[in-house]
Amino acid sequence: MEKLFYCSKLDMTIGKICCIGAGYVGGPTCAIIAHNCPSIQVTVVDLSEERIAQWNSDRLPIFEPGLDDIVKGCRGKNLFFSTDVEKEIIEADLIFICVNTPTKNYGVGKGRAADLKYIESAARMIATVSTKSKIVVEKSTVPVKAAESIANILKANVKPGVKYQILSNPEFLAEGTAVKDLLQPDRVLIGGDQTPEGHEAIQALCWVYGHWVSKDRIITMNTWSSELSKLAANAFLAQRISSINAMSAICESTGADVTEVAHAVGMDTRIGNKFLKASVGFGGSCFQKDVLNLVYLCECLNLPEVAVYWQQVININDYQRRRFANKIIESLFNTVTNKNIAIFGFAFKKDTGDTRESAAIYICKYLMDEGAKLHIYDPKVEEKQLITELTHPAISDDPSRVKELVTIHKDPYEAANNTHALVVCTEWDEFINYDYEKIYGSMLKPAFLFDGRIILDHQKLMGLGFNVITIGKRLQRPNVHRPYAQAPAQ
Repeated sequence: MEKLFYCSKLDMTIGKICCIGAGYVGGPTCAIIAHNCPSIQVTVVDLSEERIAQWNSDRLPIFEPGLDDIVKGCRGKNLFFSTDVEKEIIEADLIFICVNTPTKNYGVGKGRAADLKYIESAARMIATVSTKSKIVVEKSTVPVKAAESIANILKANVKPGVKYQILSNPEFLAEGTAVKDLLQPDRVLIGGDQTPEGHEAIQALCWVYGHWVSKDRIITMNTWSSELSKLAANAFLAQRISSINAMSAICESTGADVTEVAHAVGMDTRIGNKFLKASVGFGGSCFQKDVLNLVYLCECLNLPEVAVYWQQVININDYQRRRFANKIIESLFNTVTNKNIAIFGFAFKKDTGDTRESAAIYICKYLMDEGAKLHIYDPKVEEKQLITELTHPAISDDPSRVKELVTIHKDPYEAANNTHALVVCTEWDEFINYDYEKIYGSMLKPAFLFDGRIILDHQKLMGLGFNVITIGKRLQRPNVHRPYAQAPAQ
């Protein structure tokens, strides 16, 4: 039987792990830990009965390739999902805090600062119910020195004989590849106090990851470096996307091809080719939130020039989405009022059902603002989630108008039928292999196709008769005549 790790400074053994938060980070992370550490009991807790019920069902609350098999292989053995938060906190030796840290939409720091109310709530619950020493691991993306706030709450409410060590262990998961990222991480960062007690707690978490991650990929550091590394990594990646998208605007104005430019730039070994794919803009739960968090941090540290620099990454992303929507409107003879437009893809990227900050939300908003009738298809996004996003007060102040203008389809060919234009907003692989001759025949003419992800064969599509508009290049339409007789009556 495997020997468990014993923390002498905390007088505890790592045998039970509790994760507070059953979301995109907590669920997959703990499933992988349970899968690789059969001697450790791992329990994911959440106050949402609906979410926990989904984790305990055959239909998990999130879609990630490979996750179903891993969860079902461990669930009921050493992986559990529960709403009994207090019980699991009391029994745990190590606690992951994986709660949501959204951008504040009120008060000081509105629109930029991270809202830490859920982090604080988790820390206070730990302090209230704990009866033995614990390692508390901050895994949610937080501002620098948030771990210090957690430590202050725990130490201010400490009970006799109870000790805490606070670690920072930020996640670096890309949705759609989360299981692969967890099984084969580029690196695992663990930050903690640079004290004997802190070092021992760090080693305890290193021992957990060491079941499947090689030592050279586990990096230890102080707590604040770990917290800042997470924000810095996402800011650098978002910056690359905004940089190539800024170049795409120049390409369209000069006749250059952004794909060729990106290839040439990416061949430079100092730069590399990752995250140089021009598109309608980045989305997801992390990039915008973390860059805005960094902007706010810089402002608080009285570094206005640095704040302006990182804010521009967000500004370019907003500009790219608006620019693409304007291109759709201009191409459709400067009006989309009452025109039918098919939207292919609503998730922020392929291989995930996550829609947070998806570029498609904003494209739909801009088109709805102009009175367009949208026909939306996405292979993984649930209708309820899609409507929730489009009726959010920041997107629409009239939910009834959304229901009037938006139709959700379960079939892409049905979504495209009798439409004036088709807009690709997500790079789902299946979109590449559709029968576009069939789609062209079902659309009103002239039929427009807007490729916001540069994934389709544009020359072939133009040969079929489509007017194709994409990101970052001008397309020369071939001299091919397609009779309009195929079009349905308008």
